[in-house]
Amino acid sequence: MLQLGTKVVIVADQYEQNLPIGEHGYIIAYDRNADNVFDYVLRVPSANRNFLIPDEDVELEEVLIQDEVDRIEREALIDFALATHNEELFKRIMNGENEIEPEPENTGKEPLSPADFIRQVNLKAWI
Repeated sequence: MLQLGTKVVIVADQYEQNLPIGEHGYIIAYDRNADNVFDYVLRVPSANRNFLIPDEDVELEEVLIQDEVDRIEREALIDFALATHNEELFKRIMNGENEIEPEPENTGKEPLSPADFIRQVNLKAWI
């Protein structure tokens, strides 16, 4: 549930109320009626009106800005990978992998004997 006075942006019009999509507004009240589908009363200054709005139709302005920043960053990385012919970076970005896979834990250690391996598995199974 969003706080009163929070600045939000209308992102959808689920119940076709002719909401001004893309406009910002401020939450001025909660709708506590259990028989109602609306969650908030939203004041939209540009329309000079109050609207009853469900939670799904609004999004925090900060969240929308962060989503846009992430999209622009991804596009810039794709452009950089294409310009430098970096196939590995391009594939990592297109597959959605944000990080390089961590190295296995056992690097630098000598391999376990089969008996030690069975002992460790049994020990972890009892924990």
